[in-house]
Amino acid sequence: MTKETAIKLFNDQKIRTYWDEEGEKWYFSIVDVVGILTDQPHFQGSRNYWKVLKSRLLKEGNETVTNCNRLKLLAEDGKMRFTDVADTEQLFRLIQSIPSPKAEPFKLWLAQVARERIDEIEDPEIGIDRLMETYLRKGYSTAWINQRLKSIEIRKDLTDEWDNRGVQKGQEYAILTDEISKAWSGFTTKQYKAFKNLKKENLRDHMTNLELVLNMLAEATTTEISKEKNPETFEDSRKIAKQGGMIAGNTRKEIEAKTGKKIVSRLNAKQLEFRKKKELE
Repeated sequence: MTKETAIKLFNDQKIRTYWDEEGEKWYFSIVDVVGILTDQPHFQGSRNYWKVLKSRLLKEGNETVTNCNRLKLLAEDGKMRFTDVADTEQLFRLIQSIPSPKAEPFKLWLAQVARERIDEIEDPEIGIDRLMETYLRKGYSTAWINQRLKSIEIRKDLTDEWDNRGVQKGQEYAILTDEISKAWSGFTTKQYKAFKNLKKENLRDHMTNLELVLNMLAEATTTEISKEKNPETFEDSRKIAKQGGMIAGNTRKEIEAKTGKKIVSRLNAKQLEFRKKKELE
C-alpha cells in the first residue's frame, strides 16, 4: 500500500481510499461505502446496488454522479483496477440517496477522516502518533513499532530517490522492490507473503525485528548507492537495487552462520504476538 492509497476502517469495515496530494483531499471507493451503508454481505451485492443507484441518479441528472472520478485501487483479486470514487463533499451528497441507519454516524466519521489528514499535513507528528497508537492496539511491542516507523522513513527516502531518477510508480516500483527483496531474503514480495501465509496484508507489518532491520539495510543501502552512481535508466536502477539487496543478504547469511538460525521466518504478526504471550506465561 502506497502513501497515497490506504485502507480506512469504519466500525471495523474496510474502505479503500486515495489521498490527492495536489488537491489535498481524500477520495473514497463508492462501492465500499455503499456496501457498508446497505449491509451487503458480499462485494458483488455492493457493486450491483451501486450500479442500480448510479443509473437512477444519472437519469435524474444528478451532478454528483456525473462528476465522480475513477481511480485505480486495489481490488479483491490483488490487482489495481479502476473504481468509482468520490471526494468527501460528493460522498456526503450521495449518502442522502441511500436510506440507512448508519448514514449519520458515517457522516461524522467522514468528517473526522478528512480533518485528521489536514491536521497531519500541518503537523506530521500527529500522523506518527496515530500510527503508533494503531500498532499498539494491534498488540505490537514498542520496540517493534519503533523499527516499523523507521522502516517507513527509510522506504520514503528510497522512493524519493527513485522519483528523482525517473522511476515510475506502480509496476517499476514493484520490480525494483522485488529485486531488493529477492537479493536479501531469497523471495520476491509475492513469494515472501505466500511464505508467511499472507494475502492482502502489508508484508512489513508481519516481519520480525531482524527481518525489518535487514529489509531497512537493503533499502537504505540501495538509496545510498543510487545517490552515488546517479543511474540514468531504469535498468541501471534495477542493478543498483540488486546490489543493495545483496549487501543485506550477505549480512543475513553471516548472522545465520553465527547463530545457526534462519532469519527469514514463516511467522506473521498474529503468531509473533501469540509466541510472546506464551513466553511471558
